[in-house]
Amino acid sequence: MKRKNHRRRKSPWRKMITILISIAMTLGFAYARDKGFIPQGIIPQFMDKSESENAGSAYCERVVDGDTIVVKLNGKKEKVRMIGIDTPESVHPDPSKNSPEGEVTSQFTREHLEGKYVRLETDVQERDKYGRILAYVYLGDEMFNKTLLKEGLATLMTVPPNVKYVDEFKAIQAENPPYQ
Repeated sequence: MKRKNHRRRKSPWRKMITILISIAMTLGFAYARDKGFIPQGIIPQFMDKSESENAGSAYCERVVDGDTIVVKLNGKKEKVRMIGIDTPESVHPDPSKNSPEGEVTSQFTREHLEGKYVRLETDVQERDKYGRILAYVYLGDEMFNKTLLKEGLATLMTVPPNVKYVDEFKAIQAENPPYQ
């Protein structure tokens, strides 16, 4: 006697219950994060980031050096070069070009950005000749490019046409000389 291969029909209720559980979990994590039970930078893997408070943000996966980071943006890893500033070298292939100041700046950037969500603002050019995104990087409401200038860890580097904040950067550098 042959057995018939019957496929079980999936109940429409099963799909609805799965959706309701997903919604409940998402709302539960949002509530827990709002109440401080879960740190702001943590989003569970199953939660859709497009619906989270970090929508429109990029996750900083790694700091290359003081003025270059690697972010996850729309599911893709991208290198980002901060506009308007330059920091000393710390990872140059020619070791003689690396400096102790570069390592200090890289460490400062790593401590502040790595593992956090940042917002990127572009200027006239979106990418440089190396394919990196050119951006002003925000941590919360504070532009990190300015933070590096204020701390004396970067110098002004203007590359037209990306000059949106050049006057502000000049004023910050005048008040905070670099590397002192």
